Amino acid sequence: MCPISNQELYEWCKVPVNELLDHPKRRIPLRLVGDSAEMGMLMAREFANDIRLANEEGRPFRAIVPCGPKAWYEPFVKIINEESIALTNMTVFHMDECLDWEGKLLARNDPYNFRSFMETHFYGGVRPELAVPHKQRYFPVPSAIETIKSRIAEAPIDLTLGGWGQDGHLAYNQARRHPYSSITVEQLRNSEIRVQENNLDTIIALAQRTYGGAYQFVPPMSITLGMRECLSAKKIRIYSDTGAWKQTALRVALFSGETAEYPMTLLQSHPDALLTATLETAAHPIAEHPEWAINGVQV
Repeated sequence: MCPISNQELYEWCKVPVNELLDHPKRRIPLRLVGDSAEMGMLMAREFANDIRLANEEGRPFRAIVPCGPKAWYEPFVKIINEESIALTNMTVFHMDECLDWEGKLLARNDPYNFRSFMETHFYGGVRPELAVPHKQRYFPVPSAIETIKSRIAEAPIDLTLGGWGQDGHLAYNQARRHPYSSITVEQLRNSEIRVQENNLDTIIALAQRTYGGAYQFVPPMSITLGMRECLSAKKIRIYSDTGAWKQTALRVALFSGETAEYPMTLLQSHPDALLTATLETAAHPIAEHPEWAINGVQV
């Protein structure tokens, strides 16, 4: 059961978007941008700047990188090519991957094959002499769990990039809703790379987003880096431009205490985490309709 009461959730959701940045009860830094294009350019520019700084200082750069949000790939590749920023000293740990019901990898052209997308849109357009070497690209597959775990543990992670899901999941660290196997916040915080069943609400959300509600085609399993790996980075930057799908999770992250029901609340205890949301994602229908009467809250 979610420890958040309906009254608490209502109070967080009714805060107008223009009051979020200066709200005295906000628990995590927040930045707002106008739209997806602005967010994508900001994400690309900051990531490229971090890589450039590491190059100038003569040190390797290690990053955990997601397949989404997707607005940043085109401007990132353009910046890298036009400014000749070498990615040759960067090691990339990809956050997660979707699996079929037997825990097997998806067909190459499946829209939820994250590796295929990243090879095309993240790696594919970069000039060959600037590219991340293949041996420094770690895609999560079930057979490589121990290898990835040991490579991440070898040295500090400089940056975790990402988005968040409808239940506030980072990577595929979803709220665990198994009726006979609950976990604590500390267990979630220490979770490591693993294969898992996807939550039903995640499947429904992805079906609505990609398949017109055809949940039958959504991959039911995934492999994900754990919260331990994601939170180990020196800096964490999380972005969303997906609108309604992410609005409530953002409010919970900003105002709730840490809870395993919304994994992104664990960012509150990280020393350098920042959420960036478009205005649409930061808005909330409850804030826009103060006249609504909700059973169990005002009624």
